[in-house]
Amino acid sequence: MSDPRRAAPPATGTAGDFQIRKEDFRAFQDLIHRESGIFLAEHKQALLGGRLHARLRALGLTSYADYFKTVQKDESERIEMLDRISTNETHFFREPHQFEFLKTRVLPRWVADAEARQRSRTIRVWSAACSTGEEPYSIAMLLLDQLPPSEGWSIEILGTDLSTRVLQKAKDALWRIEKAEEIPTPYLKAFMLEGTGPEKGKMKAGPEIRSLVAFSRMNLNSRPYPVQGIFDIIFCRNVLIYFNAATKVNVVEELLSHLAPSGLLLLGHAESLHGLTERARSVGPTIYAPLQSTYFSGQKLPRLR
Repeated sequence: MSDPRRAAPPATGTAGDFQIRKEDFRAFQDLIHRESGIFLAEHKQALLGGRLHARLRALGLTSYADYFKTVQKDESERIEMLDRISTNETHFFREPHQFEFLKTRVLPRWVADAEARQRSRTIRVWSAACSTGEEPYSIAMLLLDQLPPSEGWSIEILGTDLSTRVLQKAKDALWRIEKAEEIPTPYLKAFMLEGTGPEKGKMKAGPEIRSLVAFSRMNLNSRPYPVQGIFDIIFCRNVLIYFNAATKVNVVEELLSHLAPSGLLLLGHAESLHGLTERARSVGPTIYAPLQSTYFSGQKLPRLR
């Protein structure tokens, strides 16, 4: 018979035979927020335990408290921890209305301006949470198709992410062949290679688009950002949703400081700049331009497909 006087055990998140105590979760919660800006709500306790479980086993540790001591003193393990808690879901040509907006409204304007000598033929794009590379390579396909080097265009794409693990996958530019369904057929045929032999069942980005993209680890919560110059387009999609209000404001202000006066900032489908800044205005669903820019004034927005 159970003892009715026995106190109930403290709430924990479980991972195999390990348990993450409430006090341990809160210590990690604070550390992760300070390091990355990512805020883990209380209901993410079990999720955190599950994602860090393998590291405890790999290091031969028997408690999350011991692992917390490790990440406090070991920078490489702290980076590994942030890799584990990062969410890295992504797709080729995600948010298709944004690519349609660029193709039908933005790039033709830039071509006309270049022909009128009102802008250079260099395009700089930043994918500021590039994950495993689908986003920057999607951008590369679109730009290379619409702004060919044979017509004098130079394209530079920077992909950054907090996670070293996904950055390595992005650099490898190798995905399972099922991902081909996300890519428009003309781009698939022009820019992707089908694997053979040991790479059968996979596809790889072709050299034309790989040559356009450079990758680097970067923490959006560490300012100033170690990027040079300004960008014509900044993609920062499905990142702000993981930050609290103060961190969102700081990140948005820093991103806008790197955006060209005629540039665009593109967010994820569940994100908005409303209430975060007065320096930008909406020119389309989840598409923003600097407030003082008249570049897209009066333009009819493309239909969402």
